[in-house]
Amino acid sequence: MTRIPDTTEQDAALKLWVVLSRAHEAVAELAKLDIERGELSLTEFAVLEVLYHKGDLTAGQVSDRVLLQSGSLTYVINKLVERKLIARRECETDRRLRYLRLTAWGKTLMKRIWPGHAAVIELATSGLSAAEKRTATKLLKKMGLSAALAERAGTNGA
Repeated sequence: MTRIPDTTEQDAALKLWVVLSRAHEAVAELAKLDIERGELSLTEFAVLEVLYHKGDLTAGQVSDRVLLQSGSLTYVINKLVERKLIARRECETDRRLRYLRLTAWGKTLMKRIWPGHAAVIELATSGLSAAEKRTATKLLKKMGLSAALAERAGTNGA
């Protein structure tokens, strides 16, 4: 039997969704404007950023972290390889895998632009104290995990 949420719980969930969406849109737009002022697109920056912070990854691992479809990711990767910001290398133990890594130029670029971008994100979230940011992070992660479980369970709102 499906549980029907009471109106107060449902209203709170809907209000949270609207506020969360608006907050995400505002922060994302500021981040996008910051990135696009430079020499990278948002997707190019996302690929470089994940490699900068996580090290060498396969294209699949990058795709999972930056939420890009494989066709779009291939296009972005090819552009970054052509610009000599990243390079591909074969996996020594599994010939089916190829790793992506930042080149020296890619590392230099990220070392130059990352601090400014981090400062923009800090400014965008400055309405919250550090403690509030930690609490919001914890709560949003919990909510995201719950939503992922509901998706896997096939919940369709009924």
